[in-house]
Amino acid sequence: MKGATELIVNSVRGFCMALADSVPGVSGGTVAFLLGFYDRFIGSLDDLFHGTKAARLAAVRFLLKLGVGWVIGFGLSALVLTSFFDSHIYEVSSLFMGFIVFAIPIVVREELGALRGRLPNLAFAVAGIAFVVAVTLLSPVSGTGIDVAMGNLDVGLVAYVFLAAMVAISAMVLPGISGSTLLLIFGLYVPIMGAVRAVMGLDMAYLPVLLVFAAGVACGVLVFVRLIRMCLERFRSQTIYAIIGMMLGSLFSITQGPLTLSEPQPAMGIDTFSIVFFIVGGTVVGGLQLLRSRLEEPAEA
Repeated sequence: MKGATELIVNSVRGFCMALADSVPGVSGGTVAFLLGFYDRFIGSLDDLFHGTKAARLAAVRFLLKLGVGWVIGFGLSALVLTSFFDSHIYEVSSLFMGFIVFAIPIVVREELGALRGRLPNLAFAVAGIAFVVAVTLLSPVSGTGIDVAMGNLDVGLVAYVFLAAMVAISAMVLPGISGSTLLLIFGLYVPIMGAVRAVMGLDMAYLPVLLVFAAGVACGVLVFVRLIRMCLERFRSQTIYAIIGMMLGSLFSITQGPLTLSEPQPAMGIDTFSIVFFIVGGTVVGGLQLLRSRLEEPAEA
């Protein structure tokens, strides 16, 4: 009974992480943070590659349970969100902004001990904002749309997708900026999600770019997860300030999201911002907090 309960709880956790990972806004790492299992999650990823044999086995068991829910959640998101993203870009972007704005106070509250009395570390928040804004403005595909089908791949695009995947996976495991937000910044969110949906529909023309993306993700896990774990352990205050800065900067990148569509639309402004979807985004974040309180007792039983 305990094993079945743990499978259900961790599958629900993985499902929620996938929904977050598949949309720009709150990362899967943020969901893990909000649901109270972030340290175990990041530790399991690290142990998977660098732990003892016993630690690796425990990590595999835990990550497989998360993976069941994650695969289901991401598949559903890819089927539903891509078409909705194209036809209702401004509403979806407002939803993403709601995720971020309402998640920031929760991150601050949870990390108050690391943030309080360390105002000089605000410089790291400013650096985080500057980084995201700079990448958004310098993105070589922003404002042009992009086709990642096999016939359009070249060495430059393959390298760009690979590096973007490496960076995106580092964000997906951080309790802050979303990996999908970074893909949005790099101008690859709609192309990659569209490729996932196409392959699920058995259009193999988009399989090569997904293999490149998967290779980048694998390398990103190997390179960044241990670094992230070290930064959170040794430089937690500076890291959390930088994360908050990237979250704030991602608000700008989301306004530029319409420029990355296959048929680019104008950047989001006040007239296209939806307060209703913004509030819905905040409600979802609040719901995750409630879900955390409901899941913690069964998980610890």
